[in-house]
Amino acid sequence: MSDLGELDRPGTPTGVGAWDTRSEEWLSGAACLSDAGQPHAQGDTEPEPDKPAPDTAPAHVPGRRAAAADPVKALMHRHRELCERAVDPLEIAAGLEAHGVTDRTASRFRHRDVFSLAEELYARVPRDGETAHRPTPPTALRLRADWALLTLLPGALCAATLAGLRLTHGQPRLITAAVGVLAVALGIRAALSRGPLAPKGRTPKPGSGLWTWWLVAYVVLGDGLLRAALAGGPDGLPTGATDGGPWPLATAPILALTLACAPAAWSAHLFSARARRKLTASRGLNEFTSSVRPLLCGTFALFLCLLTALLALTGAALAEPAAYTQTVTLGALLFLARLLTAHGFTHAPAVVLIATATLEGAALATVFAGRLPGCGFLTTPVDTLVETWGPGSIPALTCGAAALTLLLHANRRLTKASAHARSDGSP
Repeated sequence: MSDLGELDRPGTPTGVGAWDTRSEEWLSGAACLSDAGQPHAQGDTEPEPDKPAPDTAPAHVPGRRAAAADPVKALMHRHRELCERAVDPLEIAAGLEAHGVTDRTASRFRHRDVFSLAEELYARVPRDGETAHRPTPPTALRLRADWALLTLLPGALCAATLAGLRLTHGQPRLITAAVGVLAVALGIRAALSRGPLAPKGRTPKPGSGLWTWWLVAYVVLGDGLLRAALAGGPDGLPTGATDGGPWPLATAPILALTLACAPAAWSAHLFSARARRKLTASRGLNEFTSSVRPLLCGTFALFLCLLTALLALTGAALAEPAAYTQTVTLGALLFLARLLTAHGFTHAPAVVLIATATLEGAALATVFAGRLPGCGFLTTPVDTLVETWGPGSIPALTCGAAALTLLLHANRRLTKASAHARSDGSP
C-alpha cells in the first residue's frame, strides 16, 4: 500500500497562503507518524520506530493553528487512497499499522487507539454512491466446496498410487510409481492454488517449492538410504518395494502428509476467520495481538493432533512404522511455512526450507564423503545420531528446529492486524 499523501499545490503560493500550505505539509510530517519516510509494505520488514520531526515551522501562523485544531486532516490527505478504497474501517486500521502507526501514535491524533482513528478516517473520506457506513459483521466460518474438495485430492491420489505399488512388480511397478508421483504433485499444486493455503499478495520465492519436494522425498527415501549408506550400500536403485530391497520406501508418512492437506486447509481457514472476528471486536493493536497469539498456537496444536491421528491410521492400514517424530516435525514445518506464505510473508519460509533441506542433504553427503581415504571422521556425527536415536533423528532434529523457528516468526507476524487485511482472494 503506497503512501500517496501529497497535498495539492496548484501553483507557487506566496504570503499567508504559502504559510498555510507549508504548515499543513509540516504537520503531515511532524505529527509523529512513523511512516514519514518510505512506506512499509506488508512483509518481513519491521517498520521504523516513531520519530517526531523537528519543530521548524514558524510560530503564530493562522494556517498552522487551523491544522493543529484538526490533526486528522493531514493524516487523511496522506492516506487518501487507502481511505477511499477501504471497504471498512478495519482495512484502514490494518493499513495504518503496516505503515508503522501504533496506538501511541493515534493518541497524538486525539484518539485512544488505531481502530478509533481508522473509524474517523473512514467516516470523513467521501465515496461515490455511498450511503452510510455499516460495521462489518464477523466473518462466518463457511467452507467452500471447491477448495474443500481439492484438498482431498492429494490424499486420494497418493492412496491410489500406493495401492498400485502393492499390486505390481518389476517394470510396471516403476511406471506406476512415476505416474503416481506426477499425479500427486499435480494434486498438491491444485490444492494449494485455491482456498486459505493459496498465496495472497505475494508469490512464493522462486525455487522454494523444489526444496519442499526434497524434504518430502527424504521422508519417503531418506531413512532407507541413510541406513543402507551406513552399512556400505546402497547396492542398487529403489525398486518401489516397501518391505525390503536395497532401498525400501516409507509409505505411511507420505500418505499421512498428503491426507493432511485437508486438515491443514481447514485449520488455516479457522485461524483466518477467527482472527477477522477478533479484529472486529478488538479496540487496540495490543489487545488484538494478545487475543490472536493463543488462537495461532491453538490452531497449530490442532493441526498437529490431526496429523498424528492420520499417522496412526495410515501406519495401521499399511502395516508400517508410523515414524511419528520425523513426520510430525516435517508436517509442522510445512504447515507454518504455508500459513506464513498465505498471509504474504514469503521470505522467512523460503530461507528456513532451504536451510533445512541443505542440512539433510549435508548429513547424507558426509556419510558418502567418509568413504574417501582419511575422511572417516566425517561420518562420526551422523553415525552417532543414528546409533543413539535411529535414522529418523536426522529429519526430526532439522525439521523440529526449523518448525520452532517459524513458529516464533509466525507469533510476530501473524498476530498483527495488517496480516489479516481483507483481500479479494480471501475465503
